[in-house]
Amino acid sequence: MKKDTIAQFYSRLREANPSPTTELHYATPFQLLVAVILSAQATDVGVNKATARLFPAAPTPAAMLALGVEGLADYIRTIGLYRSKARNVIATCQLLLERHGGEVPADRDALEALPGVGRKTANVVLNTAFGQPTIAVDTHIFRLGNRTGLAPGKTVLEVEEKLLRVTPAAFRKDAHHWLILHGRYVCKARRPECPRCIVADLCAFSGKTT
Repeated sequence: MKKDTIAQFYSRLREANPSPTTELHYATPFQLLVAVILSAQATDVGVNKATARLFPAAPTPAAMLALGVEGLADYIRTIGLYRSKARNVIATCQLLLERHGGEVPADRDALEALPGVGRKTANVVLNTAFGQPTIAVDTHIFRLGNRTGLAPGKTVLEVEEKLLRVTPAAFRKDAHHWLILHGRYVCKARRPECPRCIVADLCAFSGKTT
């Protein structure tokens, strides 16, 4: 996709959704971090249902640590892989208290040192909680980058690096949200909804639906 086409691509997404954000519910950077850890291989809707009960009971790292693994597991058992996620979240709470005074660090290396936190999770937290211009590549964004020609690549990291290179600075902060929402609701995996896509004429996908 050419430079001017990319600018048009993002301009249309911005016009349709000027202030995009995550669909996960949270009130603090800590709650966002927990929600993103829980969202791996799970839907945002499912995570939000669980955290609607969890966060009022345990809104801080200290309060969540006090639940223990089994106590936390009771709140999140409707989420896939809930036992391993409970262990990771409790271990993360311990490290946040020990290393960071109970605060979520705005640093990639510090975030990725936390249990259950990989590059994608760190990118989401850095972007959504701290406003850093990172792009977290999930399955939706990986598909979109390749299908549209915006940032084709064989690996998640390759797509992420290409997106950071080709995305104009003015759009970089919100690019993650625009792309994930477009991939989730319009440019779907099995059958993209091209007739209602606002960037269909800019897209390089050869199998457009009618």
